[in-house]
Formats: sequence, structure tokens, C-alpha cells
Amino acid sequence: MQQPLSFDRERTESTASQSTSNTLLDALSDKPSNLVWTLTFVTSISGFLFGYDTGYISSVLVSIGSDLNGKELSIKQREYISSATSLGALLSSILTGFLADLIGRKFTLILSDLLFIIGALIQYFTYDLNEMIIGRLIMGFGVGLGSLCAPLYISELSPSKFRGRLVTINCLAITGGQLIAYSIGAIFSNLSHGWRIIILLSLLPCIIQFISISFFLPDSPRYLIMKNKFNDAIIVLKKIYPNSSDSLIHSNVEELQQLNLLWNNNDNIFQKLLSSWIELFSISSNKRSLIIACGLQAIQQFVGFNALMYFSSSIFELVGFKNSTFVSCFIAGTNFFTTIIALFIIDKIGRRKILLYSIPLLFSSQIICALSFAHIDINDINNNNNNIWKYILLISLIMFEMFYSIGLGNVPWQQSELFPQKVRGLGSSLSTATNWFGSMVLSYFFLSLMNSISPSLTFLIFAFNTLISFIFIYYLYPELSGLQLEQVQDLLSDGFNVSKSINLHNDSLNGYQLINQH
Repeated sequence: MQQPLSFDRERTESTASQSTSNTLLDALSDKPSNLVWTLTFVTSISGFLFGYDTGYISSVLVSIGSDLNGKELSIKQREYISSATSLGALLSSILTGFLADLIGRKFTLILSDLLFIIGALIQYFTYDLNEMIIGRLIMGFGVGLGSLCAPLYISELSPSKFRGRLVTINCLAITGGQLIAYSIGAIFSNLSHGWRIIILLSLLPCIIQFISISFFLPDSPRYLIMKNKFNDAIIVLKKIYPNSSDSLIHSNVEELQQLNLLWNNNDNIFQKLLSSWIELFSISSNKRSLIIACGLQAIQQFVGFNALMYFSSSIFELVGFKNSTFVSCFIAGTNFFTTIIALFIIDKIGRRKILLYSIPLLFSSQIICALSFAHIDINDINNNNNNIWKYILLISLIMFEMFYSIGLGNVPWQQSELFPQKVRGLGSSLSTATNWFGSMVLSYFFLSLMNSISPSLTFLIFAFNTLISFIFIYYLYPELSGLQLEQVQDLLSDGFNVSKSINLHNDSLNGYQLINQH
């Protein structure tokens, strides 16, 4: 099968919503295969690096002292350092999706590792503020590539009924990276130049991923089919669905080829990029997918979570906790263990329902945070030692973390399931860029905002954003759990169809049960 399978558009449109072979393959899979598990864990190292980066900077900012240019860091310099990675991730994520379509998911992650290594080494050896910022920027390029490509890679290899929890493993790796970064920060931050050790340790998982992906893992079947590498796609699909027949695997390859109308192979790189842009913004279902994906990624940032992760040590130092980095471990630990809960329930309960249950609780915790800050004098740390409100603040921030991580911390990264193959890379790029734009804005202005309008009003702004996000999700976000990647475009073709999506979700669960019974 070396030539593209023949098909016509009329046949494609008539079968686009059926995904028959995919449904059968998923029903025959009682658990993810060894290849799927291996690729998920190796690819999720990108998530770990993403999390480690957001976690270690919190302890570095309070322990770096006068090591850079012989001066203590000002508030604005802290914001420059923390936001540099977000800026780099924003810039790289804009093109990551197209790059992933051009060179593959596998080689995009390899490039991500190389950029991360270069950025980390610059930070480790520098004694200059500007070089530190440059190192963070280059590391950000790598983080941007990995944050988009890792969940995309996993979602394209995963059977649909396991897709939610497998992508959530990447989110779990993010929270695990944050927890380990905080823990290592608590150990090394009191040592002379201990912050350099914290940065250097990030190279170990990066090197492991680089070697594993380079030599042992294949690209995704959908990408291989997109490049007309059908024999390679069949080999990979047999490893994903080891209990399936050869005829069913071949049917699946043919179906994916029919469902995913792609570029003319004679087009150059600019024609392909232009074609994707036109396709994304001219087809109604793609535009709705983009609204949902970008909306969820914006929500994930503007409810204030990453500001908390970047500056939790600074916040606890501000309100009078002596070992602020150690206290921050409670935040990271809550994030990690709550994500484990999300891992087991996301495909059973559904993405939409998890968000609608968790967001009101998140809103409540933000209101308590604002109330707590209103009773704390941040200008007189000594008087806060016996202030009960700083402990209420700690509890409310833990609640913030808990209700965020079970919903908004995970669901937006399911973004690739919203887009058809031809625009999946570009659509994921724009939505991931939205996330990193929000992260950059928050990390650049958060401390200044706390200082200028007060921490209490800052968290009230976050709470207002959370309220708006609930309205957005209630009316516009359909239930996509259990649906095939190729079904979503049909669902969104004539509206957001929230009610219809819930019925399809229930039907898919019942369908798997019926097929398994027979």
C-alpha cells in the first residue's frame, strides 16, 4: 500500500461521522497496549519539564539572592525572569502545530528537548541577569513545542475511550514536575548557589526523553497516513490494537485516509500553511472548534493559577511564612494528587461535567483568598506571625489548587480532539499560543498588580474571570468524551450542539458495552 488510497469527496462526506473501524477497534481494546503506555509515559516527560519549569522558578526567585549582577532582584526583574519562558513558549507554539505536521510529532519533541537543554545550561552557568532571561527564553521555546506536541502525540495514538485519561497523564506529569521542583527547591534553596543545582537537575529527564523518542518510538498513525506512509502506519496500528485482525487494521487506514482530506503533496510549505489557515477560518465547524479551544486555554490562565505557581513562594514570604518554599510544597502536592483523581474519572464522568462541577468550587476558594488577604497586613510581616488569616489563606489556596487541577488544569489540554487532521496542528498551535499569552501576561504583571491594587482585589479579578468562564463552558462547550477524533467536526458543523453531544457521549458508552457483550 504505497500509493494514496483512492476516494472521492462525496463518499468521504457521507462517512465522515461514522468512524466504523475506529469504533470496532476501540471496543476490542480492553486496555491500552504496551506501545500506547510506553509512548504516553515517555511523551509525558515533556509535561514533567513544563511543570518543573513553572515550579522551580518559584523557589529560584526567592533564593537567587545577589548572584546575578551582584544585586538583589527587584519585583520587575522577577517578573522579567518568570515571563521570559512564557514569551518563548508563546512564540514557538504559534508555529509548533505546523512544524509537527511538517516534520512529525516525534521530531518536534526531539527539537523541544534540544532547546530545553540549551536554555537550562545558559541559566546554570550565568552570573548576568540578561543572560538568565535569554536562557529562560530559549527554554521557553522548548516548553512551547513540548506543551503542544505531547498531548497531540498522545491523543493521536490513543483509543478514544482511553484518550482522556492518557492525555491527563501528561497533565499529571506537569503537576508531578511542579511538586518535585518545589521539593527540590525546599532542599537546595538554602545552599549557596543551590538554585543552580535546581536548574541543572532538569537536564536528566530531558536527556531520557531525547534518547527514548529518538531511538525507540514511532510517529503517530495519523501523521504517517498524512504522509502516505501506509505500511508504517499499519505496523504502528497493529501495536496499538494487538487483538485486532489485519483486515480491520487495513480498513482503519483506508477510513482515516478518506476522513482526513489533506494538502496536495505537490504544494510547497507556504501553500500548505496557507491552505490550513483558509481551512481553519472558512469552515464553520473549525471556527467553532477554535473558539472552544482558545476559550478554554484563556480561561485556564486568567483564573490565576499560573500566577500562583510562579509566585507561590513569594506570596507566602509576603504574608509571613518563614520557609515559604516548603509551604509551597502543599500547593504543588495538592495539584499532583488531585490530578490523579481526574485521571480516573475524566472519561467516565466527561470533560464538560467535570468543569461544571469544579468551577463553582474554584470560584468560592478565590473569594475566600480575597477575604483572607483583606485581613493580612503585607507591609508588616512580623505582626502576621499569629494572624489566623494567613492560615486560612493557605487553606483557601490549597482549595484553589484542588478545584482547579481536577477540571481546568486538565480539560483544555484535550484540545487536539476538537480539530480534524488537516488543521489539527494549526488549531492546536493557536490555542496553545493563547495559553502562553495568558501565562506571559500573568507572570509579567502579577506581582505589580498585587502591589498596586492589593492582593485582595487581584484575587477578586480572578474570581470574576472564573464566573465568566462558567457561562462560556455552560453554553458553548459540548461533551466530547468517547467521541472519535473524526466525529467532532460533524458535531460542530451546524452549531455547538451541547445537548446532542451529551446524547452522543451516552450512546458511545452504551455502544462499547453492547459490542463487548457480543
